[in-house]
Amino acid sequence: MANHTAGVHEASNRFVDEYATLDPISATYAGLNTGEEEMTDYSPDGYRARAELARRAVAEIDALEPANESERAAKAHFLERVGLDVEIHEAGLDTGNLNVIASPIQSVRQVFDLMPTDTPEQWAVVGQRLAKVPETLEGIKASLRDAASRGQLAARRQVTKVAEQCATWSGANGGDSFFKSLSQDAPQLEAAANTAAAAYGELAAFLREIAAQAPAKDAVGADVYKLWSRYFLGAKLDLRDAYEWGWAEFFRVEKEMTAVAERIKAGSTLAEAAAALDADLRYKVRGRREFEQWMQDLSDTAMAQLRGVHFEIPDKLMRLDCRIAPDGGGAGAYYTGPSDDFSRAGAMWWALPPGRDEFSTWREVSTVYHEGVPGHHLQIATGVYQAESLNRFQRLFGWVSGHGEGWALYAERLMQDLGYLTDDGDLMGMLDAHLFRAARVIIDIGMHLELEIPAGSGFHDGQRWTPELGLEFMLTRTITDAEHVRDEIDRYLGWPGQAPAYKLGERAWLQLRDEARRRDGDAFDIKDFHMRALRLGSMGLDNLGASLRS
Repeated sequence: MANHTAGVHEASNRFVDEYATLDPISATYAGLNTGEEEMTDYSPDGYRARAELARRAVAEIDALEPANESERAAKAHFLERVGLDVEIHEAGLDTGNLNVIASPIQSVRQVFDLMPTDTPEQWAVVGQRLAKVPETLEGIKASLRDAASRGQLAARRQVTKVAEQCATWSGANGGDSFFKSLSQDAPQLEAAANTAAAAYGELAAFLREIAAQAPAKDAVGADVYKLWSRYFLGAKLDLRDAYEWGWAEFFRVEKEMTAVAERIKAGSTLAEAAAALDADLRYKVRGRREFEQWMQDLSDTAMAQLRGVHFEIPDKLMRLDCRIAPDGGGAGAYYTGPSDDFSRAGAMWWALPPGRDEFSTWREVSTVYHEGVPGHHLQIATGVYQAESLNRFQRLFGWVSGHGEGWALYAERLMQDLGYLTDDGDLMGMLDAHLFRAARVIIDIGMHLELEIPAGSGFHDGQRWTPELGLEFMLTRTITDAEHVRDEIDRYLGWPGQAPAYKLGERAWLQLRDEARRRDGDAFDIKDFHMRALRLGSMGLDNLGASLRS
């Protein structure tokens, strides 16, 4: 970065410009319309270049004196986020980044979902980026070899599962490759698409080969887990205290669900109530496109009804696209934000199990609220909209899971408070999501730290957590779809510290709301509290508390 005196916001914006050049895939995810024909260098050299930029930026911004409260918050957020990027690099954890949900191999494939294809010129840009896929995957291979040589390759489970994803995207597992489907409306890209598909096939073979060098053990241990927990939460926690709180929260939600299950089917267990709901035609949607339309209609209705009453939602935020995700990734829903100029709308993506054509909506109503409004779309797009008060790092690059996923889970429960989950089936679905997230706190911390299961839990008391016990717990103590649960266990083991961010983040949001209510007394206005918090943009939970208390 240039060495001259600047304000915090100016220096942060300059960092975004320089970082986007070094990581054009992240730039596309952030909605920056620069370098869309380029690919990120995921080789060891690429990681070193980005880490060096991060070090220089941290040193520069650390030396700056904030001009006002806005710059104070921006400085604290930048140093916390980018400082952790440096720590992760110095710990050697970036080059071996490989998991089933959010690592470079998925990013290279998913970036094409976000590229515009309305004009021949836009298709030409897609073609330029498509042609770079083989070289980009070679960089990933080099980094994985480097990680393996240092004994820091991801666990064997992650390597073999990602190999299967690569095979699916290459077309080797049957059906068209992702890249053939991508280029079906642009025959001029057929050769590049075939080459990209073949490169993913070769990557699948490489991963199966290098899996022999990967550790069989999934648990990362306390030191690595603490670093990732700080990264995903933006806070330092007592992990054993969080583990114990997770158990207490699990039992609390389980008790609440039991009362709802009794209303659904007298005398039933949670699983029996879920089976009754699954069989109820009121909650059935048949067809993938019909399911896509169902979530779009529910999302649009929620946004229209909440606007101006419970939240301020500008016109630019009123579009949210709901889409079925390409096959090959893990099951579940995810959100991608709008571009900086809102020319690309925010989108809710639903990854459906292959071959399934019938869906029960009672499980998914609160998920639409989680991914859409008042969840991620309202939260993330509101931050993007704050160009007058937040710099581009805060608006586009500053995501923190504890803040974001915590808000989205908080938003699910908020919709019950606002009267949107009066149907017991939909309420059971929301509570299922909360029970599931409480279970994540328990087993994510438990499996990676290999903690003891407490006496009185009613589940293998006194034994230490293993992946097999984690899977059994999720299958027997929650009512989440079994196929989704199996994907989830793989996710936790490859993404340590992220899964607890939902419940622990929600806990922080509830605590901060309760503090504000006590502080303001009769003057407390929940709409004002929500909008003030959302307009701060994403930040770590410790910094969020400091900003809302100031």
